[in-house]
Amino acid sequence: MNETTTPVEQEIACQQVLMEDSSVFSVQWTTVSEHLGAGVTPDLLFDRYLAYVRRFTFSLIRPQVMADGVEFRLLGLPVSLISFTVPVRRREEWGASLSLAICGGVLVQSNQCDRGDLSFLVEEADGGVRLTLRLADFCPLLLGSASPSRVRKLLYRFTQAYIHKVVTVRFLARLYRELAGGAACVRVVPARVRSGEEI
Repeated sequence: MNETTTPVEQEIACQQVLMEDSSVFSVQWTTVSEHLGAGVTPDLLFDRYLAYVRRFTFSLIRPQVMADGVEFRLLGLPVSLISFTVPVRRREEWGASLSLAICGGVLVQSNQCDRGDLSFLVEEADGGVRLTLRLADFCPLLLGSASPSRVRKLLYRFTQAYIHKVVTVRFLARLYRELAGGAACVRVVPARVRSGEEI
């Protein structure tokens, strides 16, 4: 008699909210076993994520790593969609992180280019290792200001916010399948890290 086993579902937690000042907070994470997460570092997450963005967008968006930072460019054109400073790496008792501060780009409000960051974190967690991508204090051009209209919120929600969520969730799903060595079921679950207006 052949026995079949139901694959365990791997959860990917996700939250995207507009804060009181209408900046964006977006976080996605998955927790893997210590065995699977043993070789994962923030630099690995960072490198794999940049490669995945290019692959997912069929090279329409091309991350460029330079001596003075990172730029997400459209079709290799010299105009940057979002620009970041050089990565800052930290190691703490709980794990390690790599963060890039937002410093410009045509998708960022021009008067808010000195705030916001994109972070890649590898942390100790109950029963394993948590792999996290986090975008915080981002002020997208589509929202326009600290008091965006309902139309602007909807436009942002169904374009840039949706694309960012899909890319990060699929990236984590793909990474998990690579670490696990084959096909695996994943599902997205809501997370609540910060209070704000869900987007």
